[in-house]
Amino acid sequence: MGFSSKIMSTPTRTARTCVLYDGSCPICSREIDIYRALPAQEPIQWLDISCLSEQSLHGRDKSVLMQRFHVLSADGELLSGAQAFVYLWRLLPGWRYVAYFSKLPGILVMMEFTYRLFLILRPRLQKIVSLAKIRA
Repeated sequence: MGFSSKIMSTPTRTARTCVLYDGSCPICSREIDIYRALPAQEPIQWLDISCLSEQSLHGRDKSVLMQRFHVLSADGELLSGAQAFVYLWRLLPGWRYVAYFSKLPGILVMMEFTYRLFLILRPRLQKIVSLAKIRA
């Protein structure tokens, strides 16, 4: 589908999978907190790319990585968007059924389309969540 690319090295040797997320996004952070609380099928490194320098991203453009959700797979493939979510979900209890569902014809394409719509709305949703935090 064209949502992935190869990257040369993984961030750590212990984790086979690395989740790259925007920790400065209150929506993203909440979702990652939910995933992190689950006992994953294999070790996962959680990497908040908003806190990293360009040099620590193995030649990847930080601004590009901040725009979408990414997972660096166990075999070194950098997955993006819906493919990245599906890869992560297959490792997490309670989410594996969603990953399995994505194998049905057309579902992954629909998921990617929905994710792209979310990305358009993301800046507005971030403002709403931030305002709600201030008022709380």
